[in-house]
Amino acid sequence: MTKSRIMGGALAAALALGAQGAAAQDDTRTIGVAIPSATHGFMGGLNFHARDTIERLEATYDNLDFVLATAGDAGTMVNDIEDMVATRDIDALVVLPFESEPLTSPVKAVADQGIWVTVVDRGLSQPGIEDLYVAGDNPGFGRMAGEYFADTLGEGDKIVVLRGIPTTLDNERVEAFEAAIDGSGIEVLDMQHGNWNRDDAFNVMQDYLSKYQQIDAVWAADDDMAVGVLEAIAQAGREDEMWVVGGAGMKQVVKRIMDGDPQLPVNVSYPPAQIATAIELTALGLVSDAPVAGRFIIGSQLITPENAEKFYFPDSPF
Repeated sequence: MTKSRIMGGALAAALALGAQGAAAQDDTRTIGVAIPSATHGFMGGLNFHARDTIERLEATYDNLDFVLATAGDAGTMVNDIEDMVATRDIDALVVLPFESEPLTSPVKAVADQGIWVTVVDRGLSQPGIEDLYVAGDNPGFGRMAGEYFADTLGEGDKIVVLRGIPTTLDNERVEAFEAAIDGSGIEVLDMQHGNWNRDDAFNVMQDYLSKYQQIDAVWAADDDMAVGVLEAIAQAGREDEMWVVGGAGMKQVVKRIMDGDPQLPVNVSYPPAQIATAIELTALGLVSDAPVAGRFIIGSQLITPENAEKFYFPDSPF
């Protein structure tokens, strides 16, 4: 089952029907949720939506319990998951891997015990382990950014790229971006990991600025990294030389696009609320016979000055 969209009303109705069936059951089912801690804006938003969704579903289902663990590194996340299985006897696991490779074997061990596994956003390095995969459109995310670069820049223009944490989704984004600019004549001067972190991105961009006299544009590929990149550019006094494209729709970035900031001409959406979809679908699978296995992909959109208003949520945590 591949879906790009489920109407919110239909999903809510299905959840309500599942809750009616759940009331007649005596057994309590436990869902473990393992996600990275709120180390940057996107993860702050994702943590917010995870907690909000768990609180809402616990109020809806009498026979559903949740255990939430947040981790600042891959090793801690592995320990959290092993503890969920050993001490909480979870019936399902929703996991956003801190990194793909270190989490693959531990999550496979969970699946091998017959526990439902939902993987979110950052895929595992071995395909087919999970029952359900929920994510944004990572190839589309990279392709949209690449197409904008190819349409806006000319042959011989020079760009630098910041990658995220080494994960399958980062690979998908970068490969799609490279394919989109292939044949455009754009020169990629450098490509380094900024780890979706403002401070790391600041340091990477400082290195780029010291090495390259001409940079026409930057694909930061993430709004937290874009903030670090912009700070490095400002400190170097080179604001008029290049523009930056991030991603994920941070409200501060979207506001600047709305205001026509030439340094931030566009953005690509990638909603942190995808964790809510993952948790809701996993809960629905436990309390009803609704088929939820497969892939649920949330499409990305190009955010421009013309449509930015509909992506701007001033009260959002991200």
